[in-house]
Amino acid sequence: MDRYPPVADHGLVGDLQTAALVSSQGVVDWFAAPRFDSPSIFAALLDHDRGGYFLLGPENDEATCRQLYYPDSAVLVTRFMSPDGVGEVIDCMPPDRKQTPTDRHTLIRIVRAVRGAVRFNLECRPRFDYGRARHELHLHQHQPQHPRLQGATFTGPGITAHLQSTFPLERDDQDVRGTVTLNAGEQAAAVFTVCEPDGPMPEPLTADGITLQLWDIVEYWQRWVRTSNYRGRWPGMVHRSAITLKLLTYAPTGAPIAAATMGLPEQVGGERNWDYRYTWVRDGSLSVRALLDLGFIEEATRFTRWLGERLRDRMGMDGERLQIMYRVDGDPLLTEEILDHFEGYRGSSPVRAGNAAADQLQLDIYGEVMYALAEGHEVGVQTGYHGWKGLARTLDWLADSWDRPDEGIWETRGGRNDFTYSRVMCWVAFDRGLRLAAEFSRPADTVRWTAARDAILEQVMDKAWSQKEQALVQHYGGDVLDASLLLLPRLRFLAPKSPGWLSTLDAIDRKLVSDSLVYRYDPEASPDGLRGSEGTFSLCTFLYVDALAKAGRLPQARYTFEKMHTYANHVGLFAEEIGPSGEQLGNFPQAFTHLSLIMAAGSLDNALDAALARGRD
Repeated sequence: MDRYPPVADHGLVGDLQTAALVSSQGVVDWFAAPRFDSPSIFAALLDHDRGGYFLLGPENDEATCRQLYYPDSAVLVTRFMSPDGVGEVIDCMPPDRKQTPTDRHTLIRIVRAVRGAVRFNLECRPRFDYGRARHELHLHQHQPQHPRLQGATFTGPGITAHLQSTFPLERDDQDVRGTVTLNAGEQAAAVFTVCEPDGPMPEPLTADGITLQLWDIVEYWQRWVRTSNYRGRWPGMVHRSAITLKLLTYAPTGAPIAAATMGLPEQVGGERNWDYRYTWVRDGSLSVRALLDLGFIEEATRFTRWLGERLRDRMGMDGERLQIMYRVDGDPLLTEEILDHFEGYRGSSPVRAGNAAADQLQLDIYGEVMYALAEGHEVGVQTGYHGWKGLARTLDWLADSWDRPDEGIWETRGGRNDFTYSRVMCWVAFDRGLRLAAEFSRPADTVRWTAARDAILEQVMDKAWSQKEQALVQHYGGDVLDASLLLLPRLRFLAPKSPGWLSTLDAIDRKLVSDSLVYRYDPEASPDGLRGSEGTFSLCTFLYVDALAKAGRLPQARYTFEKMHTYANHVGLFAEEIGPSGEQLGNFPQAFTHLSLIMAAGSLDNALDAALARGRD
């Protein structure tokens, strides 16, 4: 077993309230429960020795490992091929269908021999509370009514985990291990259930019960994918991205998290190691468009309602009307702490839990909220009267508050500045607010909003333009390019083929693009208060494809999009960044990357279809 497998060497399984990573060696090395943002139970990715893991794989270390998803599902299959035989481990979690928070979560692991005879090893070593809490083991063996069933209970502070297995289990201090040899056609199972300390024991395992549950999970996901209306050129990548977005969404509230993990570095050995298991207003708002493009209206609707609740939380209060991120239940408290007992992924420290950036000022979020609501209105997602009043009051407040330096979209920790993207998104807030007010005849201070919108446009075009670069730049008075501005044509701030925009696109191509991959910005030219460098941002590469497609540069757009697929991992997942050697870096998988893939695929499909239609004419 690798101490620290590559970030991309994992598949994701989940139940819509939490999720687990499974390496291609059959190791669950990340799992937090009962929610995405709960303390970890398995965190070997952050510290192999202290984090805990759940291994289920062949005894033969020379086996060749392969992973795939069962088609159009979140059921992960890990295959092991060796001279002795071929074996499989199937991992899945029963999805939440009630949309009610629960402390009980189940990871199902099925092993089977496909050819020959395969000897499988099991090691279950939970480490509660980020490896800080001790636990006690109680082993259950030789149950007369279920003679083949073995069991173990791990009891930690405020949480209990049950392991049921058809493996013969033995104690290894406070952990368990086991071994079983399977011949072709035989299977075994291990089910790990997390629950509250006094919760009932899981139902006894049966072969028929496990099989029925597996196919029920497959059917759930395939039925959901069938509701997609995507008919474009890349259905495999698009639907895998859609499934990933859903896996990263907390079903009880409809709030998506940014990524399943925390602490995975943007540079191995560096300090850019953040906790992404929270809901960013920005990411979630942009996901609305991606979900709507695929026909997933219910998911988009639930998040817009969540946004409305966050606005209502601040009604009548002083200060900012929104925070940039929240916990999945809307809790604004995300206190950041350093887990100094963890060495970090391949020595990348500090490992942070929580996120202090929640207190940053990022004015772009108001534009993203209005963008999401306006996009939702296009398909009938409407805000009620009281919800509209809250939005209108927010825009009234923003009319007096938009012209301020902030920390910007990339959450830099080097001080506030007049970031261009933040001002553009404030323009979007007023622009979409005015459109909604007119379309639905809602009460609004349209004179004030119009004045603010127009003032922002004039200010940006006057102060954000660099004569040196012949482009709009990251912040006023500078010459640093910023890939966030690739969203401007989609936002309709500039026409996608206007001279000013095409000149900006050319400048971004010169300064931020490396073999089709796109950097956010140059941290050496624009210090962000952090040591070290970073890779190219996969989000930005897909935004680049989107902008190229809208600009009519179709050969370049399609080639860039196709090349980007070669950086996906073996099951179609993307982390946050791509490193110098093509490795994936940062938290994994990242929702922002997958939603931008969906957006780029849609824009490119539409542009290619339009070009074909013109050719036929």
